[in-house]
Amino acid sequence: MNRRVRDPATLPATVQKRRCAVYTRVSTDEQTSQEYNSLHAQRDASEAFVASQRAEEWMLVPDHYDDGGISGATLERPALQRLLRDIGAGRVDIVICYKIDRLSRSLMDFSRLIEVFDANNVTFVSVTQSFSTTTSMGRLTLNILLSFAQFEREVIGERVQDKIAASRARGIWMGGPVPLGYRVENRKLLIDEPNADTVRRVFEGFVETRSATRLIPILQAEGHVTKTGRPFDKGSIARLLGNPVYVGEALHKGKSFPGEHDAIITRDLWNRVQAIMQEGPRSRGGNARAQTPALLRGLLFGSDGRAMTPTHTRKKGRLYRYYASQAVLKGGPNDAPFRRLPAGEIEGLVMEQVRALLRQPEIVVGTWRAAQAEAPDVTEAEVRDALNRLDPLWDELFPAEQERIVRLLVARVTISDAGAEIKLNLEGLAGMARELGVTGGDERRAA
Repeated sequence: MNRRVRDPATLPATVQKRRCAVYTRVSTDEQTSQEYNSLHAQRDASEAFVASQRAEEWMLVPDHYDDGGISGATLERPALQRLLRDIGAGRVDIVICYKIDRLSRSLMDFSRLIEVFDANNVTFVSVTQSFSTTTSMGRLTLNILLSFAQFEREVIGERVQDKIAASRARGIWMGGPVPLGYRVENRKLLIDEPNADTVRRVFEGFVETRSATRLIPILQAEGHVTKTGRPFDKGSIARLLGNPVYVGEALHKGKSFPGEHDAIITRDLWNRVQAIMQEGPRSRGGNARAQTPALLRGLLFGSDGRAMTPTHTRKKGRLYRYYASQAVLKGGPNDAPFRRLPAGEIEGLVMEQVRALLRQPEIVVGTWRAAQAEAPDVTEAEVRDALNRLDPLWDELFPAEQERIVRLLVARVTISDAGAEIKLNLEGLAGMARELGVTGGDERRAA
């Protein structure tokens, strides 16, 4: 039996299998919350299209490339970046999307993607918009469709911004970080106690101290923390004090509108805080120092060598003064040997020791020798009498004068568990003796 042998040239050519990757995307998380959502619908339509091309040897790759809740305005999408890596590795021949805008809504971004596809001999196919990127007409069609997609995205963005602006103008809460002292229910801000007490304490404490630096240790000592549970620092205090939401306003692009929510602080307290913040830090510091004299300002140190700075607070109209470690004021490590000391107690202790030191013979002799530099004929007895006259006069002096005298007499005070170590200033003691009436022999003869 003879068999006919066909000419190999007449045999059909073997069609090479084409590996197809389906890419899906939705812009919002709400679209992915349903059991059967838009991602599933896009994939089903794309897989059905691949099945219809079985005669062309199209086949699906096993990986799924799905981006849920990510805008098409960016290329920084996890599934898309994974797809691009697989394209570069030669694992994909065709990229399939339900619509062009699922891949990108930006004409420039899409052009970048097409360059990557061309460089790797990858074809792009849209299920609902039939064209091929391998022809000039297909590219023209693609650019037209992308231009409309980008225009649609920009129009949607403008509408959203207009809606947000209109809602904020009506005082409606439009989302974002919830400020300390509030909670959100049914898309409305409601006052949250006791966090609202923390907000009031920050505003009231700033009015009292006129300084965020002085307010920090007070808030820490009272246990107040920020929304995230961290101790307050200067930055968090400044942001809280500058937020008009606490006076019942809604802020949008630098403009304030009456809000739907209730205010936590009064308008009067808000205005007082803003007036203080308009002053320069140096001016505020000078006013605070004038209102609250501190005898040991700049002289008191802990045993660790860190300065202890005067600070104060008011409760129920009463003033409480303290000296706080610089480590505490600056929010540093909680390792200071003395975090905070009552000002009245430490000042009284230091002045009691200073008065006792002024009566000691070695201090009198040292002061006398220092005074002889300007009054050679002054006697030791005159210096002793002058220093003794300081003790009964002390309680009659104004606080500012007391502070000036302490700065003349004392060079440094170091606090430790053993007590207060005082270093006197002998030159200042000599000047103090002269102010109290010590005169040299020439002056006595002239008199």
